[in-house]
Amino acid sequence: MTSKPQNVLFIMSDQHNRDILGHNGHPIIQTPHLDQLAKDGVNFTNAYSNCPICVPSRASIATGRYPHDNGSWDNAAPYSGDRPSWGHRLVNQGIQVTTVGKLHYRDAVDDTGFPDQRLPLHVLNGVGDLFTLIRETGLPSGNLGRKQVLAAGPGESSYTQYDRAIAKEAVNFLQNEATGIDKPWVLFVSFVTPHYPLTAPQEYFDLYPLESIELPKNYGLDQRGSHPVIDEYRRLIGIADELEEADIRNALAAYYGLCSFMDAQVGEVLSALRETGLDRSTRIIYTSDHGDSMGEHGLWFKSTMYEGSAAVPFIMSGPDLPKGKQVENNISLVDCFPTILEMVGAHLAPEDHDLPGKSLLPMAQGEIEPNRVVFSEYHAAGSITGFFMVREEQYKFIYYVNYPPQLFNLAQDPAESNDLAGDPQYADVIRRMNQKLREIVDPEKTDAEARRDQQRRLDLHGGREQIMAKGFKVPYTPAPKVE
Repeated sequence: MTSKPQNVLFIMSDQHNRDILGHNGHPIIQTPHLDQLAKDGVNFTNAYSNCPICVPSRASIATGRYPHDNGSWDNAAPYSGDRPSWGHRLVNQGIQVTTVGKLHYRDAVDDTGFPDQRLPLHVLNGVGDLFTLIRETGLPSGNLGRKQVLAAGPGESSYTQYDRAIAKEAVNFLQNEATGIDKPWVLFVSFVTPHYPLTAPQEYFDLYPLESIELPKNYGLDQRGSHPVIDEYRRLIGIADELEEADIRNALAAYYGLCSFMDAQVGEVLSALRETGLDRSTRIIYTSDHGDSMGEHGLWFKSTMYEGSAAVPFIMSGPDLPKGKQVENNISLVDCFPTILEMVGAHLAPEDHDLPGKSLLPMAQGEIEPNRVVFSEYHAAGSITGFFMVREEQYKFIYYVNYPPQLFNLAQDPAESNDLAGDPQYADVIRRMNQKLREIVDPEKTDAEARRDQQRRLDLHGGREQIMAKGFKVPYTPAPKVE
């Protein structure tokens, strides 16, 4: 099916769990604007991040390539324009691209293909989180995850202030600039919530009385699964034990409040699109860079391949797209690159022939691609080894270098309560999934390559001991100052 070129409004949030959407069946969350967007468009129910942490995920979105291909292993390896982005492709074809908000690249000076950056947020000092380059067992726990959970509550933060400014600037572009552009344009609007700090404006926090909040699935010590890599991550961020139920519910209320707050900012942008009449010539994408476990499996935040962390919401809407359609085929964020180009009428370059993603427009319009395999990998903060995920229609396989794998039948066990990897009955499934993984990447070779590059950067910045002495004190990238 051919598609007429249109404008693209690409909206991204940060750390939004796929299931924390009213349209996706959550019993109490209030996300009316995103729910309406899904009702008016196409909801992809099996979308995944290609790396469940900010910087590598955003590099994959920009380049359409996996971390092992683009070299963005962790939060101290930001995208710098060394591989072509979808922005490069569009700008080179005369299409205006404007970004508002978080990019999380190295800095605004690099030629990343996004020359019009408004209110950009990039990695701290152009370097990022050097402490996270140190990946070994037995590191002292900084309790950073525990501290974020226990600090949750109502109020304003630099992140909520920043997101209000992002929405305001996006509305300004739509109202005062976009209507005067005589060919298709792309506006990338990138919010930072519901990423922690778990501080939600009072009116949104109050939407969720603590008694209305259910405890997370598989949270208790007698419920959560055990795996040496995951257990070490829990210990490292200070969540290996069970927190008090009141603290858990309080943190969830703050996260839910941030989701509703972010939804309201999205609503401001979508209202401006409708009021200007641009909705009649604009396709919309909504997604997030990765999810957030929020207590499930005794885990908080990201950095694992469980669904809460690795899965993302993904909605597409537009005047020529079906309404109320649900697509269950697997997709991942590397699909954004070719999708945006097709939406706006641009063309891939010859050197893009090996991009792993593909345009999602045909799938949104009804083309079926059953049992599509998607891929994610992780070499970043809190990981004592590299690990890799492949998901097909029924099974999810997680391969840990030098540690036992995990296997989940998501069709029968969507909560990932039963790891099948140790069951001899699934030996053939594991062999098949392992083969699918190795058709994409050599795990051992890639793990070694990531560690060599991380050691190189450690040495470049003074070595392990010097970085250890400084510690890891900034749990999230500070927002730029806004009026």
